Amino acid sequence: MGRLFHFSDIHFGIEHKGAVAAALEHAHTNPRDLVLITGDITQQGFRREFAAAAEWIRAMPEPVFVTTGNHDVSYWDPIARIFHPWKRFEAFIGHPAVDHQFEAPGLSVRGVNTARGWQMRLNWSKGVIDLEQTRRAAMALANAPEGNLKILACHHPLVEMIGGPMSGEVIRGEAAARIFTDCGVDLIMTGHVHVPFALPITMGDKCSYGVGAGTLSMRERGAPPGFNCVEWDASQVRVTALGWTGSGFQPQRTWNLERRSMPKAAALRAAASIQG
Repeated sequence: MGRLFHFSDIHFGIEHKGAVAAALEHAHTNPRDLVLITGDITQQGFRREFAAAAEWIRAMPEPVFVTTGNHDVSYWDPIARIFHPWKRFEAFIGHPAVDHQFEAPGLSVRGVNTARGWQMRLNWSKGVIDLEQTRRAAMALANAPEGNLKILACHHPLVEMIGGPMSGEVIRGEAAARIFTDCGVDLIMTGHVHVPFALPITMGDKCSYGVGAGTLSMRERGAPPGFNCVEWDASQVRVTALGWTGSGFQPQRTWNLERRSMPKAAALRAAASIQG
């Protein structure tokens, strides 16, 4: 069985210090194949926030995979926002903002950037996804080794979580979700809404799932600070949302997600290769 820990929305600057320290300890004391962090590692993109985030991430057990979030830009620097929004993220964190990829036995992860420094709409916190980047990511995951758990990691949920506390409103999100489901991606793992969830994506064979992590910040939205433990074998993915109790983390909710069969996965992979 494989296992990863999924963190998101730490928001250094307004992080929950007790939960952040305990999350680091949990990652070190429990076996895992990957630490996945899906953006908003800072609150306003200040250098001191990135420095604190980088220190925490470097202290995590390897391997670690980090994607960007809408808070990971220099909020008060309009030149940086427009011309090089991810320069500070890449300099401090050392992970690429675009086309990030991780491969290990049993696991394939690809990152897509859904955050923007600015947009032609009033709320710049909402998501945007580039379909060319989407297709590159989908092809990479479609060509992953047979049987690997295939994960697309980004900050904003591509398909809205019904009843959630806020919306990502990702431009071209549904089109991207369809591309990923058609290529046999197992999980689209995100943050942004600050509450955990695991939902089937009602496209294709309905064996692709949206999985969201909570926050490790003080910006709670109806759920305590927490993160996800994701475990998998050949037939099932189990997502356990762990929540802060004041002294540690305890399971809050678990979702059991059925994986698509190997023949079906092989057929999707072949179709993706033909389309490519």
